[in-house]
Amino acid sequence: MVSSQRRAMGNGSIKTPRLEESCMASSLKEPAAWEAEAAAEPLKTRVARLEDELSQREEQLRAREQELRALRKELAAKVSQIDKLQDAIGYNSLGRSPPAPLRPSRRLLSVINQGPSRFHRVAVEVHRRLKAKEGVSAEPTSARYCGGFKAQHLSFERARVRKDSSTKKLINDAIMNNDFLKKLEPQHMREMVDCMYEKIYAEDQLVIQEGEPGNHLYVLADGLLEVIQNGKLLGQMRTGTAFGELAILYNCKRTASVKAVYQSHIWALDRQMFQSIMMRSTQARNEEYFSFLRSVSLLKDLPEEKLAKIVDCLEVDYFDEGEYIIREGEEGNTFFIIAKGQVSVTQTTEGCLEPQEIKTLGVGDYFGEKALISEDVRSANIISKENDTQCLVVDRDNFNQMVGTYEELQAYLREYVEQLSRGDEQRNAMPQSPQVDTSPEGRELQRLREKVRHLPAGSPFQELQVVATLGMGGFGRVELVKLKDEDTTFALKCIKKKHIVETRQQEHIYSEKNILQQTNSHFIIRLFRTFRDARYVYMLLEACLGELWSTLRDMSFFEESVARFCIGCVLEAFDYLHGRGVVYRDLKPENLLLDSHGYVKMADFGFAKKIGLGKKTWTFCGTPEYVAPEVIMNKGHDFGADCWSLGILIFELLTGSPPFSGSDPIKIYTTVLHGIEKVDFPKRISKRPEDLIRRLCKLNPAERLGNKKNGIIDIKKHKWFQGFNWEGLRRQKLTSPLKRELKGPLDHSHFDIFPPEAEEPPDELSGWDKDF
Repeated sequence: MVSSQRRAMGNGSIKTPRLEESCMASSLKEPAAWEAEAAAEPLKTRVARLEDELSQREEQLRAREQELRALRKELAAKVSQIDKLQDAIGYNSLGRSPPAPLRPSRRLLSVINQGPSRFHRVAVEVHRRLKAKEGVSAEPTSARYCGGFKAQHLSFERARVRKDSSTKKLINDAIMNNDFLKKLEPQHMREMVDCMYEKIYAEDQLVIQEGEPGNHLYVLADGLLEVIQNGKLLGQMRTGTAFGELAILYNCKRTASVKAVYQSHIWALDRQMFQSIMMRSTQARNEEYFSFLRSVSLLKDLPEEKLAKIVDCLEVDYFDEGEYIIREGEEGNTFFIIAKGQVSVTQTTEGCLEPQEIKTLGVGDYFGEKALISEDVRSANIISKENDTQCLVVDRDNFNQMVGTYEELQAYLREYVEQLSRGDEQRNAMPQSPQVDTSPEGRELQRLREKVRHLPAGSPFQELQVVATLGMGGFGRVELVKLKDEDTTFALKCIKKKHIVETRQQEHIYSEKNILQQTNSHFIIRLFRTFRDARYVYMLLEACLGELWSTLRDMSFFEESVARFCIGCVLEAFDYLHGRGVVYRDLKPENLLLDSHGYVKMADFGFAKKIGLGKKTWTFCGTPEYVAPEVIMNKGHDFGADCWSLGILIFELLTGSPPFSGSDPIKIYTTVLHGIEKVDFPKRISKRPEDLIRRLCKLNPAERLGNKKNGIIDIKKHKWFQGFNWEGLRRQKLTSPLKRELKGPLDHSHFDIFPPEAEEPPDELSGWDKDF
């Protein structure tokens, strides 16, 4: 048992150590723990440092996540903005459906992964969509470039097509149910109905082809039509519908196809006939009024432009038989010319209880002319003798604003005669050599003109090197170029000749060239010379390395002081142009450049025209958001169209968007015709600029500020410009709020990136550009 216990102890028990062994073990253990603790100290410090770094990283990560959320929110807002604008800014006009909405991650990655060329194309498309506003133009009406057509030469008698009363009513009702067409005057509607002709379309035959140029307004008289876009059925049109109305204003591409479901009868009117109807009636009326005014002794000696102003402010009043137009003894301030009917002149005489008729006046006669000079106590009664008697009326206030007071007119006539005399003396005198501008800017201009004078006329790129593309469009491109032997830069506008011929814009191109060659203003882009070859005509222009519209796009809107400076520059340009009889017709931020000092310069004179003083022009041209009502309605327009667009520009500079907008041009034109009175102004626009905008955007051009006897001066005197340093602006002494630092004449960083030209246009050898 003892042995078994020993075996058990030997095999499984723990021996008790001896005393020496126990003390030695204790003495060895204490130094080992100390060393471990000492070795752990740097580890603890490092852990603490790592924890601090981790805390900082977490804080940075939270900040990055917050920044990322803000960027995603901003991106979503931009995408939303693009989605809202996509209809208004051109996808329909391209004849394709808009893309699916952008999603921040996958869509952007897919674009980037497709390489730089795809990225450039998308960048250009985004640029186009954000820019949105593009000019449009009908064909000019001179016989030289319009295939012999002149609107006033069309024969209305031959154009009229007999229709029964029910057909006329159907067409008229269709016009009246169209938001745009119902704004036409009744006389114009009647002539349109008379001149429409019938076309019959078989089942499945196309009435309109998507993407093709349009030329006709249509009214569906019988049948059923389908509207198709990109192969998708958008809807149907039934009897009594008017459509295609944009095409009677200018040459535009159809945005959808229209197909006959079964045989359909349609009445049509082409653009040339519509323009002829609008021009003929307005011109005939103006000529009639003008001849009436020439017969008035008070007015007969006035120059043509003054009489034209009076014509513009004439109104028509209608009177029934027996109605008093003027009563004897009352005070009057209105002058009348009889346009239709007869009136009886009666006067109180001694010995008679009732006024006695002393004479009868008819068409072309006038009365009340003394009221234009002063408050007139009427010396007779004027009584209408027929129903629907019509009188042309002008009141003294309008007369004084448009033409001037009687005293001002007398002074004006004396000055006018003296000017004619001085003109005769100057024509008979020996010609004088032109004065040379010896200022530093003048000398630099002379140096540049001398440099480019020797460039080869048919191949500008022999001596010019392309630096970058500043802009592009359907017309071609604008390249920043430099002389090969020095860093002297220009903007070279390269215009595709075939595009000009296809859109029949030859007259506009020549007009741009001729006006710029005769222009010398700090506030207008300078043209140095022109070139041409088989594919392009070229304009070598002053290089301005900043754009107003992209600056506005980046800033969203301008503060009042910035907008006032910009508008001041535009007013100086308008003052110069209008004084020389030139109407600009395409004002918008996209056509305003910034020079190296941050001053605004007017560019792109493709729609400018020299009309002279007191004259009107008829061609539809401009940008939908900026075009004036009289241009839309083809009533003839003059400098008043520029005053209207100035009001639109002020609104856009202060808010970032123009006041009139819509998903397509016709909707924009319809809102324009409703007038600025229907526009709610945002709070950003304070009282003074709002008042100026409303005065500039009067529906009647004769009532617009800037289009009266004092011209642009009236705008400069408006309270919004109170205290503005006009002399400092003219002398370029003011510091521009838009001045940006440039690294040199080759710095094009303020322009967007454009891809290279995809393909060269074909040759165009008709010879229209031989004088270019």
